[in-house]
Amino acid sequence: MNLNKEQQNKQNQLDKTQRKLAAARSRNDQDMITRFTEEVEKLTADLVQIQDKQKRTLTQKEREIKALPFSREITRAEQADIGQLKKSVRGLIIVHPMTKLGKGLGLNVMTGFARRPF
Repeated sequence: MNLNKEQQNKQNQLDKTQRKLAAARSRNDQDMITRFTEEVEKLTADLVQIQDKQKRTLTQKEREIKALPFSREITRAEQADIGQLKKSVRGLIIVHPMTKLGKGLGLNVMTGFARRPF
């Protein structure tokens, strides 16, 4: 399963469980409080694990992109016909500054990374 979908599913389960826990606390049902508290802890741990995995994947991509020897800003004209640019430059990776990867790299403008100058 996709990490984002898995994270969303776990977050939804956590929200449901927290609501059930709040209801059990209002009823003073100790058995249910214990059960839901354990489930919340388990789901929280799973979410942390998923987030760490996403961060490791993103960090690995950042290292791979930073290792490419050439990078430059993509002009507006090139942005308008990005498909043609990608076809003309083999191995071109374009990173937008508003994506997680772009924010992680500290980009301010759309940037292209490649093995050779383009």
